[in-house]
Amino acid sequence: MLEAHVHQQLRAFLREQPGSPWPHHLTLARLVARALRVGRSALIERGTTGPSSAYRWGYLMAVLLWPGGVVLVAPEATLQELMAVDLPPLQEWLGSQKPVVRGDRWPRGFGGLLLTTPQVWLDALAQDPGAFPPQIPILIEGADDLEQWFIQSQTLHLGSQDWQSLTLACPHQGERVRDARVRLTHALFQRPNNVYNRCLLEEAEQILLRELHQALLHPVPSDLGRESLAPLPPPWVAFQRQLALGQGMTIACLDRQQGTFNLEWSPLEVAPTLRPYWNRQPVVLLRDTLGGDSSPSPYQHRLGIEDLTLVQFGLDRHTEQLQLYLPEHLPLPNTPHFHRALLVELRRLLTLSATAPGFTVILINDQPLQSQVGATLAAEFGSRVRLERLPESCPSDSPGCADILISGWEFWRQHQNQCPPPQLLAMATLPLPSLEDPRVAGQVAHYKQQGQDWFRCYLLPQALMELQRAIAPVRRSQGVFALLDLRVLHRSYGQQILTILSPMARLGYLDPSLFSPQDCLV
Repeated sequence: MLEAHVHQQLRAFLREQPGSPWPHHLTLARLVARALRVGRSALIERGTTGPSSAYRWGYLMAVLLWPGGVVLVAPEATLQELMAVDLPPLQEWLGSQKPVVRGDRWPRGFGGLLLTTPQVWLDALAQDPGAFPPQIPILIEGADDLEQWFIQSQTLHLGSQDWQSLTLACPHQGERVRDARVRLTHALFQRPNNVYNRCLLEEAEQILLRELHQALLHPVPSDLGRESLAPLPPPWVAFQRQLALGQGMTIACLDRQQGTFNLEWSPLEVAPTLRPYWNRQPVVLLRDTLGGDSSPSPYQHRLGIEDLTLVQFGLDRHTEQLQLYLPEHLPLPNTPHFHRALLVELRRLLTLSATAPGFTVILINDQPLQSQVGATLAAEFGSRVRLERLPESCPSDSPGCADILISGWEFWRQHQNQCPPPQLLAMATLPLPSLEDPRVAGQVAHYKQQGQDWFRCYLLPQALMELQRAIAPVRRSQGVFALLDLRVLHRSYGQQILTILSPMARLGYLDPSLFSPQDCLV
């Protein structure tokens, strides 16, 4: 049986590899082999804090020993690592003759491993379903971002050049097009400014666009005296079609210095489009984070995933236990005293951790507060403080870097693998998406219209996923995680957050010895 063969081969291969392997390699390999053999979809939440390459051997062994073809969907950077680092030693050890190719569609008569990016795969689902035949299994790595990948692939854009193209395509309606653009510009720039430089289009502004579209569809007199219908440019046709359906959200991205704007339409729901594809062929989704105990989880609900095998791998209490510092004396973030108390606590943490050289990360997503904290700490700790700038002289595997990185959640998520392992990670507030972000506000409004609990269905799951990603490096370094948002102790959802942080050891006090090298298994 395939599962037994994969198990035996992987176990023999791992015995020849240096270092301590990921403890769930064999289980993962059997699960993927079973999904391929039985043709049943699976969602595997690995929950591990290590880099993705630490667990790829498990599923790659199953894929290489599977006699049929497989499509592997992963971001470009992951595909590069797979081809350069992960696949070669396995192929050499197995003596595998299974071909591995990059491509945007399934080659006729091919029986190997096809590597492709999420953008290519999602575009094919929408425009050319035959590019990936239904009988070929799909394996998706990094599926935490699948919803965002889909939204990005379906987002429509209208910029200044598209307005010009519309004017050229409809010269008899040029005055109407210019008038609509001026009115829309005036309405959008009356909105209050925000740090995102974006705003949701209100109903009156959407009506203005729909009226313009209707006017452009009317026949116009031609030079020959007959009436003709001017074809609209393709971006306008697609945009107006979605606007008429009213199932997504339209956002204006403002450039106040130039006095211009771009329009973006994006879907609000992913499940209605993706749900039919989960039944076409077996799909194995690999997530880095855990989705909680509810079944189906909010992640599954948003993607429309119903009938599959769900497996969650726990963290190793001996090597991945988190040292959690959760002070009980701080005010809540929505009180006027929080900013001052935060600065006092950060100074204390930095002073204690200075007894041993080590990299420090302070996560603050509020930009005004981030700048204020950065300026204050730079005045005290000098050039060590970096505001969303990577350390220049410290390689990612160096435990001796003494820099202090002040960052937002997105910057840290994108660059954490380029930074040294932190001995201290301090998080000012929980990573709950901000309702000031129009994209978040649009999603929340949609959940409200559906009569759903928008906090527990959307905001909280997003925060739990972001939190797990943010603290992954400090788990590996066995450093200290200081959570300075006491809503985790005073709100009903706090227990879910503490569960996600497990395994952990809550520190009742801080001592310089906690930051010493002998206590940090880097």
